[in-house]
Amino acid sequence: MHGTDEPMIRLEGVSKTYDDGTTAVHELSLDVCRGELCVLVGPSGCGKTTTMKMINRLIDPSGGRVLLDGDDVSSIDPVQLRRRIGYVIQQVGLFPHQTVRANVATVPTLLGWDRKRARARVAELLDLVGLDPSTYGDRYPSQLSGGQRQRVGVARALAADPLVLLMDEPFSAVDPVARDRLQTEFLRLQRDLGTTVVFVTHDVDEAVRLGDRIAILREGGHLEQYADPATLLGEPATPFVADFVGADRAVKRLSVTRIDVNGLEQYDGDVAASLPAEADLGQVLALLLGGDDRVEVRADDGRRLGTLTLPGLLAQARTSPVRPGGTPGSGPAAAARPRRARDPSAPG
Repeated sequence: MHGTDEPMIRLEGVSKTYDDGTTAVHELSLDVCRGELCVLVGPSGCGKTTTMKMINRLIDPSGGRVLLDGDDVSSIDPVQLRRRIGYVIQQVGLFPHQTVRANVATVPTLLGWDRKRARARVAELLDLVGLDPSTYGDRYPSQLSGGQRQRVGVARALAADPLVLLMDEPFSAVDPVARDRLQTEFLRLQRDLGTTVVFVTHDVDEAVRLGDRIAILREGGHLEQYADPATLLGEPATPFVADFVGADRAVKRLSVTRIDVNGLEQYDGDVAASLPAEADLGQVLALLLGGDDRVEVRADDGRRLGTLTLPGLLAQARTSPVRPGGTPGSGPAAAARPRRARDPSAPG
């Protein structure tokens, strides 16, 4: 049993250099805490997918160590290791000749789960990803939309309650509307399960929306900055980071800055627009730009806590701390995320 403060994933000076001399990853060191959603983002050729594949030993590093729950992955049988790690890719990779139910049950079946237990787990996960088991369980992948296939892929990756979930640009192949829904569904799933996730994307907006912490890599696998979204947008560490996150980073930062309920304006008149106290300043700005002069902020019990106008929003944006809480796993995706107890008979 490892201590609770042990990172779920630790990369210690990990490098990957190929036989032709190409360096894909250069002495990368970072920790991913338990229950944290870490996003690897950067341009093509920055080594983000290579880094992910070294975690589950689809690629072996040239140097350094990868630790999973305190164990050096090089000491673990690759097949056994991969059964402890869920893996979701852009193309999904469902077995076309198997039903949705059989696809999701793949790893539990390999692990020797009895049929009743596996079927119950499949039903639980299909329900979690928003697919009614009675409707979709007996369908084949060809009978599903792209977004539905991606949901099945996530369910399959989570079937044996893995220690870690690796996701390689999982939503990039679906249309923008489906992608937004999948991101929302996945954040809800994170809150419910608390699985440790490493997520690869080339999209900064997706990284900011999903990540507790974001690692920005540049060509050759050099780590430029590893920080929570608010710090990354508010204090880019290098010119490369500033350029990569974009000139509109101040606006993006509003989406990871919570409303300060102590800085609200008191107003007794009627207000058409309303948001809960846990909303972010980006949501306030959207309502104000949509034509509302004032937005009321309400507590969970419905009480009006106060209101925000555009000047008030700007004041909060200027005075809000860059680091929202300042601890790993405390970013927007981690809010109110209880950890579900692991099945004691599950692997790992």
